[in-house]
Amino acid sequence: MPLHPEIASFLAGLPTPPEGPLDPVAMRAADEAHVAPVEERLPLHAVEDLTARTASGDVPVRIYTPTEADRHGVLVYFHGGAFFLGSLETHDHVARSLAKETGLTVVSVGYRLAPEAAFPAGLDDCYAVVRWVGEEGGVPTWDGTTLALAGDSSGGNFVAAVAARAHDDGFDRITHQILYYPSLDLDFDVDRYASLRENAVGYGLETAGLKPFNAFYLDSGADPADPLVSPIKRADLGGLPPALVLTGEFDPMRDEGELYGQRLAEAGVDATVSRYEGAGHGFVQHFSWLPEYHQAFTQTRDFLSRR
Repeated sequence: MPLHPEIASFLAGLPTPPEGPLDPVAMRAADEAHVAPVEERLPLHAVEDLTARTASGDVPVRIYTPTEADRHGVLVYFHGGAFFLGSLETHDHVARSLAKETGLTVVSVGYRLAPEAAFPAGLDDCYAVVRWVGEEGGVPTWDGTTLALAGDSSGGNFVAAVAARAHDDGFDRITHQILYYPSLDLDFDVDRYASLRENAVGYGLETAGLKPFNAFYLDSGADPADPLVSPIKRADLGGLPPALVLTGEFDPMRDEGELYGQRLAEAGVDATVSRYEGAGHGFVQHFSWLPEYHQAFTQTRDFLSRR
C-alpha cells in the first residue's frame, strides 16, 4: 500500500533541513519545544521522576504506574533518537501509552547521550537500570514476574544489546524484548539491505541521513563491528528472551529488523515480526494517534499477556 496519507501530509509540510553539520543542542531544543504540556498528557495513576542509583552511576528515570494495584510487572523503556536525541520528555507519551495498554509499571530511562557521553555510557545506563529493577528492588511494587524491555529505533538497539549482555552475564530475569523499528546494524552499506535502497528517499528518515545521524555515537567509540553496537552481528542469538519486532513498510531500516527476528527464530527464540503497512520510521513515536499505529501498543499488550 502507499504511504499513509496522514504521514504523507505531515512530511510534505516539513521545512527543508538546514545545511551544514548537525547541531545536537539545537535539535534537542527543537524536539523539546514540541512536547505537550503535562495537563494535556494521558493521565495515569502515578508518574514520578526518580534517580536510580546504579553501578553505572545516578541515572534519571521516570516511573509510570498505570493503576493503584499494589503489585505490577515492569517494562523498562529506552527511547529512540539516534543515540544523541530524545529524552524522558520527548518520549513521555510513548511511555504513558505503554503503561496504559499493558497494565505494567513502565520505567523510562534518561540515559546519557552522545557525543557528550562516549560509548558505552548510554548502554551502561540502560543495562544498569534493568539490573536495578531486577536485583536491587528499584521498583518496590514489582511483582517479580514480568520484566520486559522495549525501545524504539536506537532504543531498540539498546533493547537487543541489553538482552544479549544480560544473557552473557547470567542475569536471567528479562522476560521479553520489544523492538519498534530497531536500528540493529550500524554498518550503513546501502547494499546490505534492500530496504536501504527501496526506501532511500521520500519517507521521512532517509538512507543518506543514517550515517550523519549516527556519527555522534560512532565517533564516540562505538564500533559497528561490535555486536553490542550492531546487535544483528551477534553470532549466537540462542537463549535470548522472546521477542516482538515491529517494522515499517517504508522504513530504510525495515529489513534489518525483520532479519533480526528471523535469526532469533532460527536460533530457537520465540520471535514475532510484524510489518506495519503504510508506515515509515518513527510511526510509534509520531503517529500512534492513528488507530492503525496505536495498534503497536495493543499488540505489545497481547504479546506480553500470552507469555
